Amino acid sequence: MKWYQKYLSIYGKALSDIPDGTILQIRNQLQSLQSDDPEVSVVVIAHNEGQRLLACLWSLSELQSQWRLEIMGVNNQSDDNTEELFRLTGLPYHNEERKSPGFARQCGLVHSRGRYHFFIDADTMYPPYYIDLLMEKLSAPAKNGQPETVAVGSLWSYYPDANHSAWGLHLFEFIRDCFLFVQHFKRPELCIRGMVFAFRADYARKEQIRTDIRRGEDGSLALSLKKYGRIQFVYNRQARPVTGYGTLGNESLFKSLLYRIRYQLRGISRIFFKTNHYEDRDDNLINPRTQT
Repeated sequence: MKWYQKYLSIYGKALSDIPDGTILQIRNQLQSLQSDDPEVSVVVIAHNEGQRLLACLWSLSELQSQWRLEIMGVNNQSDDNTEELFRLTGLPYHNEERKSPGFARQCGLVHSRGRYHFFIDADTMYPPYYIDLLMEKLSAPAKNGQPETVAVGSLWSYYPDANHSAWGLHLFEFIRDCFLFVQHFKRPELCIRGMVFAFRADYARKEQIRTDIRRGEDGSLALSLKKYGRIQFVYNRQARPVTGYGTLGNESLFKSLLYRIRYQLRGISRIFFKTNHYEDRDDNLINPRTQT
């Protein structure tokens, strides 16, 4: 059985359909992981994730780690029962009333205490050794004159369902992963996704998580961290979370893959050259620039 199968059994379900015993189990296990002196902060951001959050928290409650952890939540202006789920599971959380992933990530960073910080998305399920596999690279001392590692990313998968076959997903992910592997040599910030991103909190606090954009706050932070050291990636399949289809939309895998190939082929040479600056498109700005 796949490691995420039991979490998937409650993924997408209403609270009324989830056994009380499962919620109690999640609550007890989360509490057992919390440290008063955390080395690693694991921060779940959630906006209207009432039907997916418990599956995410269940997976986090079964993390196997040698590191002292704090696991906390950020409720980002939800109008469903997201906040109630944080309360039911006893997870420490903060309310961020300004809506955007950037504001939610910033709220989590401000209130976290660990030297290392993990971004976590509430619609994603995490394997038990996820933290330690990323920490192997993030905490390793610099060697042979190499800059220290300041951030780490990993890959991710989608769960098969009636509309997405296992073989189709494997093909889709294989092509995507090959592209990301090539891209990461010169443009590692473009390979970062918020659901699979960990970094040194002390350096991140010297920078600013962007709150003026609709998406890309994760890659923007990674770009700003490059001045302090290296961004590395973990390709171990045991460090690969499983998520839903929010980033794929309602299109078929074939159409989604075709769209991404066409998009990336435009100016494909860009992935072979480093840059420290990106121009924002107006459609990604929360307050677009106006023509003068």
